[in-house]
Amino acid sequence: MTIDLSSCYLGIEFGSTRIKAVLISSDYVPLASGGYTWADHLESGYWSYTMDEVKKGLRSCYAELKKEVRDRYGVVINKVGAIGISAMMHGYLPFDKNWELLTPFRTWRNTTTGEAAEKLTELFSFNIPQRWSVAHLYQAILNKEDHVARISYLTTLSGYVHYLLTSENVLGVGDASGMFPIDSDTCGYDSVMASKFKALTGLDILEILPNVLKAGDDAGSLTAEGALLLDEDGDLEIGIPFAPPEGDAGTGMTATDSVRERTGNVSAGTSIFSMVVLEKMLNAVHPEIDMVTTPTGKPVAMVHCNNCTTDMNSYVSIIREAVELMGGNSDLDEIYRLLYKKCLEGELDAGAYTVYNYISGEPVVGLNDGKPIIVRRADKPARLADFVRAHLYSALAALAYGMSILRDEGVKIDRLMGHGGLFRHPVTGAKFLASAVDASVYTMKTAGEGGPYGMALLAAYRIRGKGLSLEDFLDEKVFKDAEGSRMDPLESEVKGFKAYLDRFLKGLDVEKIAIRCF
Repeated sequence: MTIDLSSCYLGIEFGSTRIKAVLISSDYVPLASGGYTWADHLESGYWSYTMDEVKKGLRSCYAELKKEVRDRYGVVINKVGAIGISAMMHGYLPFDKNWELLTPFRTWRNTTTGEAAEKLTELFSFNIPQRWSVAHLYQAILNKEDHVARISYLTTLSGYVHYLLTSENVLGVGDASGMFPIDSDTCGYDSVMASKFKALTGLDILEILPNVLKAGDDAGSLTAEGALLLDEDGDLEIGIPFAPPEGDAGTGMTATDSVRERTGNVSAGTSIFSMVVLEKMLNAVHPEIDMVTTPTGKPVAMVHCNNCTTDMNSYVSIIREAVELMGGNSDLDEIYRLLYKKCLEGELDAGAYTVYNYISGEPVVGLNDGKPIIVRRADKPARLADFVRAHLYSALAALAYGMSILRDEGVKIDRLMGHGGLFRHPVTGAKFLASAVDASVYTMKTAGEGGPYGMALLAAYRIRGKGLSLEDFLDEKVFKDAEGSRMDPLESEVKGFKAYLDRFLKGLDVEKIAIRCF
């Protein structure tokens, strides 16, 4: 097979555990990918990543993609039609006038801005979650941190990497909506709230935030310095167009064709969040619900939970170690496949087990810290199927609680798409999610590609979307003949999950005690 590189599109996403690059064809089919595994670390009390590893991961995932293209198609990448960068949203990346980072990167995972988030929510009459950039900024002001006076630029991880590659300080509206509230009528930062923030702090936040762009806008092109940062071999041509950098929420919506009103998606991996595109704004402010936007600025209700599969992955590693000890097949994908299959034999309410999978805090259920614990009833048998089912249920529990608020608000969802690592084995993941939210769940064959695939589609839209809305481009050009599956909720399984969730919520006091005591 031969490929025309000028008609291919590259998306690179910085996830919380993996940086991944995906190259798609002119038919929007994934051709090759490359990855780099990384992990956050605690630095000065904050979850963080170093900027050196950001650059290393960028180069490494691209090099792996480049090798796969050369091995599979016999060509060396020297150009593509367009490139797009996306990353986990929110957090705190303040820079001085020379673009020198003033503090270690404070990621979305930190729950250290409670005072700031509460005060801003009251000031704006708009929910400001702890992980939002403006909450981090205001908390730094409240803490009287010295660096605040030297801030010239405040951006997200996708915005920073985009700047490194293009020298353009811009941000896609979806990612920008996780920094500071957006006015969907203007697709810019809310000027009334910006004025309130200035009156409160004396800081004109509009002077330090990136310029906001919508999907399809010109976001600059690859510079000579950016080309060498991305491709150390020097094969990549300068001048390649870039799409506006986006957050992982926007790329998830794009990857699942969920940018039209009354559609939604659930991204499930290290964290889990749902995005539902609204017909109108919610009737009330809910601290459990974030208001963000699609990549074109439409209002979106987001339920974001910090914890999903990380704790389960730890137990799977223990199981893998036991398998290796007995000389068995320790292929991790096979172990996951077998465990996902086995848990379908479990009790519908997960039997003896209630799991709290909180590696970090979970504000949706009122926790500013986390401590993973397992509670087992002594009057029920200890069974592997129930153990695994309980871990998967716990990964969905906080999300299900948040989604119930949207149901109470009368929000209509015609289609809910699932993507991310939880759906690598789509039957189990989709079945449990359908039970958790009591709605039909769809998965596509590209569900496992997730955010970087969505970013590659936004790169393609930058070049090929002229005259089409993003919704129509995805419906008519990309997903018209997409293959996938649908999982409808069964009444018995919905009741089973509800019984587990009721037990889970009732037992949150146990989690709070564990946090306090251990």
